[in-house]
Amino acid sequence: MDSDRARLRWVLIVVTLFLIAEVAGGIYSNSLALLSDAGHVLTDIGAICLSLFTIWISSRPAGSSKTYGYLRAEILGALFNGVFLWLIAVFIFIEAIDRIREPRAVEGLPVMLLAVGGIFINCFAAWMTHSGGPQGRMAVRAVFLHAMTDLAGSCFVLISGSLVYFTGWTRADPVASVLLALLIIYGSWSLVREGVDILMEAVPSHIDLEELRNDLLAIDGTAEVHDLHVWCLTSREYALSAHAVVVGETNHDLVLSEMCQMLERKFNIRHMTIQLERDSRREQEPAHY
Repeated sequence: MDSDRARLRWVLIVVTLFLIAEVAGGIYSNSLALLSDAGHVLTDIGAICLSLFTIWISSRPAGSSKTYGYLRAEILGALFNGVFLWLIAVFIFIEAIDRIREPRAVEGLPVMLLAVGGIFINCFAAWMTHSGGPQGRMAVRAVFLHAMTDLAGSCFVLISGSLVYFTGWTRADPVASVLLALLIIYGSWSLVREGVDILMEAVPSHIDLEELRNDLLAIDGTAEVHDLHVWCLTSREYALSAHAVVVGETNHDLVLSEMCQMLERKFNIRHMTIQLERDSRREQEPAHY
């Protein structure tokens, strides 16, 4: 967790310096593509600050009123980041359409130079946060996704600046902005979807619930598994609750121990509540999947 904080702080410093340069360059060159990218960079800074905050608050210990602690603060922060990116994309769309209808003069050379700088900056940011991949913390993944979409955006800006500089086609600038807005929506979609799934307590995408049920049933002495629920506490912590019917004189402690070991070893589930029963109460329970 300390390494996550240190990497995010370095990215924050570098990205903030680049934002100042990009805003100045966008105003000087009258480039919507640069200013759009600067707006995205501003959301990166917000994402980094929010990620640093959520990493800090999610590490706070559990208490009597919040028995899981503040783990889901990270999810809320990542979800907010994704939705905020969509709002930025809508603003870029509106402004780009206006500029496509009425093209404005754009200085191509400073756009190209700043785009090259943006490529290097975003490569650095992506490298510093690459550990927030599919199984990483959502707070770090949010920054990584921002960096990757910014990297592609800088490439779009470089192409548009080149077209303006070498051909004089000023509409290349707002067209690049539209592509950047689409990229922003695409890049943040998985983050928003995963955040919603976690808050809705959906089954983690990598877990096959029927396979998990069959593995529980395969443990000696288990006759039935029902009222089975699996959900995410955070992007890397999973929880389970279930009722299991055991037969005959089966040793309950042994069955429970084997279930817990299997769930942790195979499915990486460490928070679990399993109720063992002699007789099935499936029909009396409101939820008995």
